[in-house]
Amino acid sequence: MARVFTRGEFYDLVWSKPMTHLAKDFAISDVALHKISRKHDVPTPPPGWWAKKAAGKNVKQTPLPKAKVGSEDKITIAGGELSQEQPSIAAVREQARILATGEKLDAAPHPIVERTLAKLRKAKPSPIGIVSVAGPGLIKCEVAPETIDRLGAILSQIVQAAAMQGFSLIDGEPSARFRDEAESVGFAISELTKREKHILTEAEQAKEEAWLLKRERASKADSWRTYSFDRPRFPEWDYRPTGQLSFEFEQVCFWGGSPRRSYRDAKIQRLENMTADIAVGLAVFAAAKTEDKLRRAAEQQRVEEVLRLRQLEARAKHVEERRTSALGAILGELQELDRLRELMALLAKQAPVNPAPRVAGFLDWATDHLAMREARLSAPSLEERFTGERLFGDTDDFGFQVRRY
Repeated sequence: MARVFTRGEFYDLVWSKPMTHLAKDFAISDVALHKISRKHDVPTPPPGWWAKKAAGKNVKQTPLPKAKVGSEDKITIAGGELSQEQPSIAAVREQARILATGEKLDAAPHPIVERTLAKLRKAKPSPIGIVSVAGPGLIKCEVAPETIDRLGAILSQIVQAAAMQGFSLIDGEPSARFRDEAESVGFAISELTKREKHILTEAEQAKEEAWLLKRERASKADSWRTYSFDRPRFPEWDYRPTGQLSFEFEQVCFWGGSPRRSYRDAKIQRLENMTADIAVGLAVFAAAKTEDKLRRAAEQQRVEEVLRLRQLEARAKHVEERRTSALGAILGELQELDRLRELMALLAKQAPVNPAPRVAGFLDWATDHLAMREARLSAPSLEERFTGERLFGDTDDFGFQVRRY
């Protein structure tokens, strides 16, 4: 939770222990603590001051100068985050906490906040006593009517704290959002409800007793008439607003750890005292959202590159298989021609002068067939053949199908 100090209190704190030790108490770096001190014109012990003091030497404490005219006397240090964060996110959080200590901007009523409150006041409560609004130009809210005034004060403070982080409240889909130069973040505020066992009212008890009496009379008249389908039914649970508010950022599925999404009232903290923490959380959430998008884009690019290389490999394999198949067909034809030549030579040797009529006919046909087959294996014929089969050219990958997965 955010801690608020006057300049005097913060000055006493800075001179009470070394900055490295004090920074650990705030879960912040000593560099950031020095920046906060300079921002509010609070002097800090110079290097070696604590060592000299520990050695018993006389040391001088720089007095606190007067605050600048118009500057605020309050210094707010937003709560830290104890969980492990990526260095980039941790840097954003630290810078946001420095900004949160600055002077508050003008707290003029925001039109979106005013419009939301007006809609809530006109809304009809639900059966559990909650009014809700949502939609373009409105903040998504679900609260009890008696909580609306408090909600308005909290929203104004959150808008003001967000502005110190460079965020503006804008219209958006499906509801109003916070936006800076790089990212937008949706949010909602709701009131928690408490579930209690339903206790029958007097009217409900009377209705139940009347049904039991009716059933008893019916069973006396006819013992088989023991049905209970017409028994009056009452809710098992009652729900009532608790007055506790919860602020939540939009649901985003982050890779790895997710930054804090929700802030709610508790016994020792109220949303009114957490507006600085919420604004810091907004800056961190937006940075994490942007970083997550970049990480996902890089991963998608990596996947696309892997897919591209696999497709190139599959395409090259497809081309090689087609070429090898064509070569196998040609070599097969050459082998057939060699066997045909051997057969013709054998027949001619067995009957060199006057072969039998049918053998002679076969040899004539085989001679013509051999010439034709040899012609098909000539360079011009192969050129025509490869053109028809779309081989050994720009269309070698003919028939290749791209697979996305």
